Formats: sequence, C-alpha cells, structure tokens
Amino acid sequence: MATPLRVLASVLVALALPALARAGLHYSGEQFAELPSRPSGFLTDHRALRAAGYERPDGLPSPLRDDYRAAADRLEKLNKIRALTADEIADLGAVHLRLGKPDQALNVLAPAVRKFPDHFRIAANLGTAFQLTGNLERAAAQLEEAVRLAPAKLKPFEHAHLKLVTLRRKEGKAAASPSAVDDLFGVKYIGPSGAPEPGVLAEAERKKLPADALVTVQQLALWLPADGRLLWQIGEVCNALGDPRAAAAALDGCVTEFALAAPDLRKRRLLYRAAADELAKKPGHDPHRSPIKVKSTRPLIKAFDEALLSAIDDAGVNVLPWPVLGATTITAKGKPSFAKHLEKLDGKTVTLTGFMQPVKDELAVTGFLLLEYPVGCWFCEVPDPTAMLNVELKAGKTAELRKGLIKVTGTLVLNRTDPESYLFSLKDARVGEVD
Repeated sequence: MATPLRVLASVLVALALPALARAGLHYSGEQFAELPSRPSGFLTDHRALRAAGYERPDGLPSPLRDDYRAAADRLEKLNKIRALTADEIADLGAVHLRLGKPDQALNVLAPAVRKFPDHFRIAANLGTAFQLTGNLERAAAQLEEAVRLAPAKLKPFEHAHLKLVTLRRKEGKAAASPSAVDDLFGVKYIGPSGAPEPGVLAEAERKKLPADALVTVQQLALWLPADGRLLWQIGEVCNALGDPRAAAAALDGCVTEFALAAPDLRKRRLLYRAAADELAKKPGHDPHRSPIKVKSTRPLIKAFDEALLSAIDDAGVNVLPWPVLGATTITAKGKPSFAKHLEKLDGKTVTLTGFMQPVKDELAVTGFLLLEYPVGCWFCEVPDPTAMLNVELKAGKTAELRKGLIKVTGTLVLNRTDPESYLFSLKDARVGEVD
C-alpha cells in the first residue's frame, strides 16, 4: 500500500505561500500557511500544538514544546537584565499559553495591558489568558478591546473569538459538557430532510454559512488547540462543504481524544463514519481528493528549531522526533528535501514512538507503518508521506499488532530517488515497550 509521492507532490506545488499567523494567540515565532488547510494535515498539526501544552507521557522530547520553552526561558532571562518591550511581553504571554500555563501568561500580560493599553497583541493574548483560566467575563471585555485595536484584516477573526467566548459565557457551567455545537455561524447543520445528512446541508442553511467559515474555525482551533468543541465545529463545516470523510475524522477526534460525550455528536460521528466507509469502497476512490478547496496541505510551517536538537551519536541510539520527519518537503517532480539533522541521521540507529498501521491482514507482521498518531480511518485521515515511517523488522522476526503506543528502534534509511516508495524506512528494527 505504498503511497505514490508523485501524486502528492503535484498537489503540493499548487499551494499558496506561507503567511504569518493572523490573530487570536499572537506569537512572533509562529509561522502558519494560508488557510484553509487540508483537513488531514490540519488535524496532524492541531494535535502537535495541543501536545505542546503538556509534557509527553513517554518522556521523549517534544521539539515544538521545547521551542516554546526555550523562548520563554530566553525572554524571562532578558527580563532580569532590562524591561521587556511590548512586543516581547506579548510573545512571553503567548508562549506561556502554548505551554499550557495560562496563569503565568496572566501574570505577565495583566500588568502590561495597563502600561501598553493600545497594544493589540497584548490585548488579544490577555483575552485568551482570561478565557483559559475560566474567567469568561474578563475574557469578553478584553477581547472587545482586541477587536477595537485589531488591524482591519484581523477584525473578523477577533470578532469570531469574541463571539465564541460570549456564547460560552451565556452557557455558563453547561459549556463544560456541551450538548450542541457552538452557534458561531447561525447555521443548523442539517440536510434537506431536517436531520443530519452526510455531505449535505439544507439549502436554507447553506445560504447562511459564510464562505470563510472553515478558515475562521480552523484559525480558532489553532489558537485554542485544547478546545474539543472547535474540532466538532470543524467537522460540521467540512460535512457542510461536502466532505463527510473529513467530518468523520474530526468527530472521531472529539470522541477518542477529547472524550466529548454529547449524544448528538456521537450520532453524527456514526453517520459520517458510515458514509466515509462507503466512499472508501468505491472503485477508483482517491483518498486525497476532496470537494473542499484548500490553500495549504498543513497549517504549521515552523515546527521546530534544529539548533535545539540533541547532538548525533554515531555509535549510539538517537532519538528521532516526528517534527524532524515532518520538515521534509517534496518538489513537483517528487524529489524530497530533508532537514539537515535528518540527513545526518541517515544510516544511524534511531528510536521513536508511534502507532502501528498494518499493511497486510496479519496478526504477526514482519513490517508495518509507524504513525505519530493513530488513524481512525485510513481513507479519511490519509497521512502525508512525511508523517509515516516504513518499519522492516530484523530477518526472521515478527511482531504482534498493537493498538497502543510503541517504541521502535532501527537503522534509518532515507529515500531520495524512488517516488513510488516511502520517504523514510527503519531497517533491522525491533519493537519495544514505551518506558
């Protein structure tokens, strides 16, 4: 089931150039591509941003989290030498928010907003800090200031963030256990029958759905990656735009990763999942085709700082973080360009954790694909070629298929010439338990 890189490369070449993150949570060190992003790629980066907010349970490095932590350390040390500028304060508050420390962000931003009352990024980040500490009343007031101060291009996104907080504030305690998707767009996500339908939205509701609805909700979710309800909204918008596969993938995440239990959500998940499974059975089905017009494959451009990675041990075992693989780019002709750190690891022994994806219907396998995150439906959440690793076990060895997180160690081999094969392989590999 090797994924042909030529097909994927032809998609990559048509994508828009990167742009800076536009609003909500403002950090000058983040770079995002133009939205909307392809749903499968968006889900990958959305998970990465969420994972940056806490220490990895397997104890392995998280380059994205390490970047945020290094930025926080640098700014805090600088603050001991001199007073931070308004832009530096906004950045320090933002990285605390990315690290899952809204209280620390609040301690930095609240005094600053009095000193710099007309600084847009401080105002917006403070509003997010209030929201994430549970003070929705203060969050709404602060986001009103962010709307007032926002440049014209950013006002619609700040308005959307303010509306989200206002809706949650009205819900009160019920917001913690939602029974319905947020009413961000005034749209009922139903088909012509008056009930949810896969890939269809009633005409009257379609007229209400803004043309930039997916852009708006993807941006909100990138600022607030730990908010499962925004993922639900993304799923509904994708379904409304005719892609029940993307909808199923998003709602799978709502249930399996966020443990949302709303009966309507679970009903819709089963409905969209059944439709996605039927699409996958059709002859000539292309899992990369979607009626949704996207402007990027993945939203996150800057995933890590190579300078922060550990030195390579030629004779030992080297930890291989997933973002290092994800930094690989592919030209229109299918030629890959690898990060320098990854090039140096070629032929070396590496170890990383991930989830098994079988390539054959066997319980005991001699090889498999390793994915950073489990995939609920291969046809709905087809990983990019940079997001999977071909694992080949030592000769004569087999491994039992497992659903949980595993650790794999072996010799890394980079594919520079064959566009019909995997970009990365792990030879003579062995499977072990996560420490």
